[in-house]
Amino acid sequence: MKSLITLTTALLMSLNTMAAGLQHVEPPNWWVGMRDTSLQLMLHGSGIAGAQPTLAPYPGVRLKGSHRATSANYLFIDLDVSPDAKPGELLLNVAGTTLRYPLLARAPGSAQRQGFGPRDAIYLVVPDRFAQGGSGKPADMKEGIHRDDPGGRHGGDLAGMRQHLGYIAGLGFTQVWPTPLVENNSARYSYHGYAATDFYKIDPRFGTNDDFGAFATEARAQGVGVIQDIVLNHIGSGHWWMADLPAPDWVNQWPAGYTETHHARMTLQDPYASPSDRLRFTDGWFVPGMPDLNQRRPELATYLTQMTLWWVERFGLSGIRTDTYSYSDRDFLTRWSARVMQEYPRLNIVGEEWSPHPAVVSYWQRGKKNHDGYVSYAPSLMDFPLQGNLLAALTEDDGAHTGLTKLYEGLAHDFVYPDPANLVLFDGNHDTPRLFSLLKRDVGLTKIALAYLATTRRIPQLFYGSEILLESPVERDDGRVRADMPGGWPGDTVNAFTGAGLTAEQREMQDWTRRLFNWRKGATTIHDGALMQYAPLDGCHVFFRYEADRTVMVVLNKSAEPVNLALSRFSERVAAGDRARDVLGDREFSLGATLTVAARSPLILEVSR
Repeated sequence: MKSLITLTTALLMSLNTMAAGLQHVEPPNWWVGMRDTSLQLMLHGSGIAGAQPTLAPYPGVRLKGSHRATSANYLFIDLDVSPDAKPGELLLNVAGTTLRYPLLARAPGSAQRQGFGPRDAIYLVVPDRFAQGGSGKPADMKEGIHRDDPGGRHGGDLAGMRQHLGYIAGLGFTQVWPTPLVENNSARYSYHGYAATDFYKIDPRFGTNDDFGAFATEARAQGVGVIQDIVLNHIGSGHWWMADLPAPDWVNQWPAGYTETHHARMTLQDPYASPSDRLRFTDGWFVPGMPDLNQRRPELATYLTQMTLWWVERFGLSGIRTDTYSYSDRDFLTRWSARVMQEYPRLNIVGEEWSPHPAVVSYWQRGKKNHDGYVSYAPSLMDFPLQGNLLAALTEDDGAHTGLTKLYEGLAHDFVYPDPANLVLFDGNHDTPRLFSLLKRDVGLTKIALAYLATTRRIPQLFYGSEILLESPVERDDGRVRADMPGGWPGDTVNAFTGAGLTAEQREMQDWTRRLFNWRKGATTIHDGALMQYAPLDGCHVFFRYEADRTVMVVLNKSAEPVNLALSRFSERVAAGDRARDVLGDREFSLGATLTVAARSPLILEVSR
């Protein structure tokens, strides 16, 4: 992999040197052997639109044509790279300039790479706030490092993330999802990464593209896949396109001037919604600093699709997380998800659809038979409905429609999903208050939440720092939610990575989380088994994961007192005399007529007969 990255870098340097009159050539390289043989290059350079490009003879590659958009400074070149083409260098003559374009060999098995799934557990990090290792180079960027500003950049980088991959793997996580790493050259709030100014370049304050390659390679060596966070819906106002749009309709523009989305996402499913409301949801901008992309423009749709494939192929990714999924054009999302899955049938794509309604989230999952005939090929979605139910279960009093009943009924809604086990359930993320704070600093309830996350029929995702009980305001406060990971910076007096300075409560929670997710790594019944749940009673929720010869019993007791469960109620799955192993308490015993569960705690038992 290192030699491939070095070769790619050398070829790109050659490309940039030989095509000095071009400001941008994207994608910067491609591969032979892709399922779809079409390739469209976007060339950006002064007055280039009128050029008539030619291709030097190259076996298996054909120049299909070229066209311009509106700007005189863009040219789109369409190529066909047949399955018989070999790796090498295309020579394109463009307006008297020789463009040397790299065609690379794909890594062995690339098309059949295994994406993340129910066997995995995901660790979410905000790179600017995780650890500083020294790879970042903030020169010539609009925003510098101001660690004392919650909304500023704090200086975390790829080198820091790479240094602590062993910590992530040691916790039991098999996938890492960093929030976006591409360049965000904005004057303020650039740290979060969701306002790209260059889709093909790692932000230099994080490092270089080669640094990202080294990070991804090291992660795989430690058994951790990398999920790339990609934004299809919008860019940052500092994106180089905005100084010279290829066409006026490259971004969504409104006759009345700036128009913000009203976030009325249900307009897309609402049979009574007005067309103007639907249009405002998808075409309105998030904020003035995030121009909304018009994926109905064919060249832009192709650009975004090829950009996605480029990151997966070049860096060996195991999945894509797609921000603000439903805000993009629906028909584009169908084509985009189909193309990605055509190329990588075993990859996973998880979309963000921030809705509390399972019917809305399920609309976007692959295999869903929708009322309006809409077809999606995205295998996974973030499970916002169940995450909301989990929080309600632990913060509300139990009732006919409240508390633990919401969790029970939330999971019961799995009948609306074509593949519920492939949804991603999370304790929190970069947009939500910290779990420990929402649960009023109750360690027992926090353990119940993580136990449910790890054992229910979902892919679990943990937000960095939850394992050491990081806190935040309970109202949304992004800068403080995305607090620095203790120990990630030289001179930190508290260090989550070594344990130095952690309180006894934090160390115990960290160790408990480590045991939980390392157990889950080998718990095939949790990965693949069926689920049976029982309606909550007396402050307890009980469910089972099971296969033909294996059973895992999960008890969540949120009450302030120990409970004695009569096991006769669960006779479909367990019986007195069965052997049980407490996977977190490391004890074995025979089940009797009743089972005692400590107050405010989860109990996870492996049961055998």
